[in-house]
Amino acid sequence: MKFCWSTLRTKNLDDSIRFYSDIVGLKVVERFTAGPGMEIAFLASGETKIELICDGSDRDINVGNDISWGFEVESLDKTLGYIREKGINIDGGPFQPNPHIRYFFIQDPNGMRLQIVENIR
Repeated sequence: MKFCWSTLRTKNLDDSIRFYSDIVGLKVVERFTAGPGMEIAFLASGETKIELICDGSDRDINVGNDISWGFEVESLDKTLGYIREKGINIDGGPFQPNPHIRYFFIQDPNGMRLQIVENIR
């Protein structure tokens, strides 16, 4: 079995696409209407793939606090500077629980927590 993608319902599809493109570096690979008032977009980079769904009739999104998506970066310091430059609040960290990993948290426009990770080799 192979993991395909993770799905997130969004309040505003364009805002979410802009966030995941500009901040995370994912590219839109497919975008389509999926019925009256519903639109779906798939974004990807390499093996990473997410599905964003926006239902115009139901924009009450409840992501919750017990899940996060992790994205690896080459330099945590450069990414932290970029995130701050974009005006995005740091939701936690940076943390370094051991000599091999550093990370911090941010939230996307829907409240999904993202863990930005640097694996130190």
